[in-house]
Formats: sequence, structure tokens, C-alpha cells
Amino acid sequence: MTHAMPVVPATGRVLLANATLPSAVTGGTLNHLGDGLGRADIQIEHGEVTAIAPPGLLTSREGLTVVDLDGGLVLPGFVDMHTHLDKGHIWPRRPNPDGTFTGALEAVMADRPARWTAADLRRRMEFALRCAHAHGTVMIRTHLDSIPPQEEISWPLFAEIRQEWVDRIELQASALYGVESLLIPGFLDKIADTVLKTGGTLGAVTYMVEGLEGHIDALFRAAAERGLDLDFHVDETADPQARSLALIAEGALRNRFAGRVVCGHCCSLARQPEGDVDRTLDLVAEAGIGVVSLPLCNMYLMDRQAGRTPRWRGVTLLHEMKARGIPVAVASDNTRDPFYAYGDLDMVEVFTQAVRTLHLDHPSGDWIRTVTTTPASLLGDPTRGRIDAGLPADLVLFRARTWNELCARPSGPRQVLRAGIAIDRALPDYRDLDDLMEP
Repeated sequence: MTHAMPVVPATGRVLLANATLPSAVTGGTLNHLGDGLGRADIQIEHGEVTAIAPPGLLTSREGLTVVDLDGGLVLPGFVDMHTHLDKGHIWPRRPNPDGTFTGALEAVMADRPARWTAADLRRRMEFALRCAHAHGTVMIRTHLDSIPPQEEISWPLFAEIRQEWVDRIELQASALYGVESLLIPGFLDKIADTVLKTGGTLGAVTYMVEGLEGHIDALFRAAAERGLDLDFHVDETADPQARSLALIAEGALRNRFAGRVVCGHCCSLARQPEGDVDRTLDLVAEAGIGVVSLPLCNMYLMDRQAGRTPRWRGVTLLHEMKARGIPVAVASDNTRDPFYAYGDLDMVEVFTQAVRTLHLDHPSGDWIRTVTTTPASLLGDPTRGRIDAGLPADLVLFRARTWNELCARPSGPRQVLRAGIAIDRALPDYRDLDDLMEP
């Protein structure tokens, strides 16, 4: 017997009956089904959730169309807090020759100067955003390569696209460059001012270079002077001597930084002795730093050697971080580019793969926060990634009823509601970009 996905009418006034909701994203105490899940009805009027209650208790149904979800899981729109929209979808014209981190760097460095015009970037970024929108994402932070003169193209274009997409996806941007770029006279002030003008986030890729502590202090000072947050790429390597995460935490404390700080990747931490790990995580917790793991990309890149099976997973220590109260999230990272050959900015894929890779299960508990409430808070918009009365009815509906069913069949039936109305989930065709992929 085939069970179709229930049809949500475009009336704007709907009662989603018999929904399964995670208590982690509702602010309630739903857990009577176990594993953080409970059954509820969701009332939607004029684009907002107006009430959530146990099944059958919402008696005022006049003018509402009742849609029985038959226990189907309902999640809030997803928050993808670490992406690279400017790199996305260049794989056909610039593949990674060997799948290594070095191969990825060299491929992007070869592609960027000749190909990353405003027209090329716009086409690829919009393609990626159409994918994310169809999959149910409502908020994205992208890192933008900001090596001169690329920043003069990418940042103004991003500002245009952000405005054009304001009613579909809330967009943020963070500056990306190697930390040694701070040695270039005037570079930091120029990029920090560009970020400030565009309303973005300051950042850098950190690794163990001479003078790193001084560079970190300079970044904290530049951010503090302009009221900017910071988002770092950190220790994306298997080298246990890569310890810039601890230096960033010390820098945040030393500079008494009041803004938000996010560190992505932090791969080398998993290769270090337990005592060193404990000291680093204590510093990160004290500094109030959030950490985002990128399991798809780092499983792809880390510990890759020709003819040899990888010995570790490349991901950071989310369980240990969460136990200390450190906010943790997972995100897409790269999409069909030399750093990750696959991906589609689908946060269901990201979450289910993270569950499998990082063992975010047995129990699944509140790990759904890693793609909803936690990244929303780290990005400064706590209204995103949750379901509650008074918030927009930006929801993702599934036929899957449990975490097990969702993770077993992440490509199963799904419906995306924006302001309570189902959107067209048709994905763009890769052929749409064929003319950009000429060698």
C-alpha cells in the first residue's frame, strides 16, 4: 500500500493534526513518544504558527483546513551556518586531481582568477540557493574568498543577492583568507571595513604560522573596534601539533571580546592527547566559543592517501564539547567543488550523515539542534530553527515518523512550507550551468 504525502492547501489557515515534534525545537516538554519526540497539533494562520497543543485540544477550528499528518515528523526550516557559495559547482571545470586538501587548494587557486567574475558567481550562487530553498533551509552563512582583488567582486555581489533572496533565505557572509594575509600592509583594515559596510562577519583560516597569537589579537581588535563577530576556519588538518583553537580561545579571553565567536572544523583536536584536549575545551567553554563540524567535507578530505584506507573520520569532538556546554552545530561546507565533490546544501543529508559519522544517536535526544536552534543562535537570530507560537510557519514535513525512519530514508517524501504554504520543491538541473563549465 502506498501512502502519499498529505497535501497542505495554499489557504494560509491550516491545522496540521497528529504531527510528531521534537521538544528540542518547540520550547515545550513534548517527549511522551521517547527520544525527545511528542505528538501535537499545529495551528497556522496568516503565515504564522498560532498554537501548538496535544492532539485534539485545539477546539477552535473554524475556517481552518485540517491536514492529518498521521504521525509525520515536522521540523523547523534548517540553518546552514557554514557554506562556500562562491566556490560551489565548479567541479565539472575544475575537479580535484587526487581528492586531497592540497589538491583542492591548488584547483581553487587556478579557477578563481580566471573565472570568478560577477556573472559567473551569480549563476552558481543562485543555483546553490535554489537547491537549499527547495530542501527547506531558511538561513545560510557563506564564507567568501577575500584575497585581493576578489573581495571587490564577491562582496558587492553578495549584498545584491542577499537583498534579492530576503524573502526566501536569510543570508550572511564571512570573510575568508589565510591568516598570513594579515602581514600585507593595510589588508586587515580594508577587509574589516568591507565586512562592516556589507554587514558581514570577520574571519580567517588559522594554522600554526609564526606570529599566530599576534594575528589573532589583531583580528579580535579589528572586530571589537567595528562591532563585528568572528568566524574562523580552524586546524583543518590531521596534524596533532595544529592547536590554533586553543590560541583563539585564549585570545578571546585575553581581549575580553564581547562578540560572538565561531570556530569551524577543528579536526586536529581529535588527534591530540586527552589532557591537551581537556585543557583546550575548558578554554573554549570559558570563552563562550561555538563550534561547527563539517562532517561531509572532512570525511572526504582528511586522512586521504592514495591506495590507503583512511584511519580516522576527520570530525571534531562534538560529544565532549556538548558535555561542557559548548554550542555545537553541523553544516554543509563545500558543494561540488574541489574541497567536496558532492553535496546539495540539503541539511537532511548533512544531519543524517552526521548522526551516522559522529554517533549522534542512541539516544538521538536533542541533537537536531545542531542544524536548527544552535546555529540560529550562533548566527544571531534565535527566531530561526524553532517552532513556536508567534513565529513564521517555515516548516519541513516528512512522512518519516521517527529519527530512525528519517535517518534510514533521508530522501523520503518531504514537503517544505514557507509562511504556511507549500513551495515548489523542483531542483535546478545541472545542465543549467553547462555553459559555465567549458574548460
